[in-house]
Amino acid sequence: MPVRHVTIAPSGFKESLSAEAAAEAIAAGVRKVLPHAALDLIPLVDGGEGTARTLAAATPGGRLVALPATGPTGEQVGTHFALLDNATAVVEMAAVAGLSLVPRSLRDPGATTTFGVGELVRAALDHGARRVLVGCGDSGTSDGGAGALQALGARLLDSRGEELPYGGSALSRLHRIDATGLDPRLAVTELLVACNPHNILCGPHGVARVFGPQKGATPPQIEALSTGLEHWAYVLERDLATTADLRHGPGTGASGGLGAGLAALGARLLPRFDVLLDHLDLDARLARADLVITAEGALDHQTPRGKVPAEVARRSRELGRPVLVLAGTIGEGAHEIRAVGADAYSAILPAPVSLTEALGRGGEFLTDATERALRMIQLGARTARRRERLPQTAGTQRPSSVR
Repeated sequence: MPVRHVTIAPSGFKESLSAEAAAEAIAAGVRKVLPHAALDLIPLVDGGEGTARTLAAATPGGRLVALPATGPTGEQVGTHFALLDNATAVVEMAAVAGLSLVPRSLRDPGATTTFGVGELVRAALDHGARRVLVGCGDSGTSDGGAGALQALGARLLDSRGEELPYGGSALSRLHRIDATGLDPRLAVTELLVACNPHNILCGPHGVARVFGPQKGATPPQIEALSTGLEHWAYVLERDLATTADLRHGPGTGASGGLGAGLAALGARLLPRFDVLLDHLDLDARLARADLVITAEGALDHQTPRGKVPAEVARRSRELGRPVLVLAGTIGEGAHEIRAVGADAYSAILPAPVSLTEALGRGGEFLTDATERALRMIQLGARTARRRERLPQTAGTQRPSSVR
């Protein structure tokens, strides 16, 4: 069947391309091979970088509100949240506490804070929001959401009654939580957290052990953070009288444990794609496609555990649509993407290059890789058509041996 309609639904490539830029780069490659095909570009977000901007752009009347807030290292940063309508706001934690905001020389998850996330929630309430969606992903923190609770009015006190400093390293010294100063508007606000349900707070697969290394934690720090988060969950459950399972509940480990902190305030932790993709009418747009192309920066064993390409592949398979996955790098376990619905996958780099060059030329490489993949698809289609035209024979004749 000829390819007349291509749906392009990538995520962003961290530190290289936004989801919008990735979609445009893929589209440029498609046009080189299929100049007359109809293209539907659907930049996708997973709660991390770009979530607020993408949802604001996809919502009629949606807009970004820019403001300063406390960044992950305690310095003021320029950030934003989205207003989708008069009552719904989107707070993207990566926009104020993301790893990209932490200089490499300061990557210490024991010291970074989610204080700015709480400030954004309060700002959204100031703008009249009564439904706040917090997108989790790409975090540079591991404080269990302690900073966010502090910004929302909770006091985290040590045994001497003194306020704890920022960061996950201080959680093991927490003695009690004074919640009398919590913003009273939270009691009448629907607080939703879009998160990866595979991420949990504590235990062998807890957030400190799984994601601590990429945030700069040393092995001793990882164990200390894990202990601190265990204690944090205990005090949260005791002092805020929550019945939620903050240690092992789905999504409690989201964004360095921000999920657990917000759950203790009554937030609902929801699978991120169930929340985010409803705004984009994704299933109907996939159903119209003859071919679906999705992409991400790194394809590996983590991809089927809640990443954009896996979600696109799963939905496309249910609709009977073929899926091509493109990736900046191919890692261990990348083949698992086929089990969730992808028909083929490919890396975009044409040759070994430095990380700086790969990040700087990501759009170019993605366009070229798209063109190469589609020309291979065309070759396969032409070969199949040629076979159909060949006359049918009763058998095959072996050539005689040459002596």
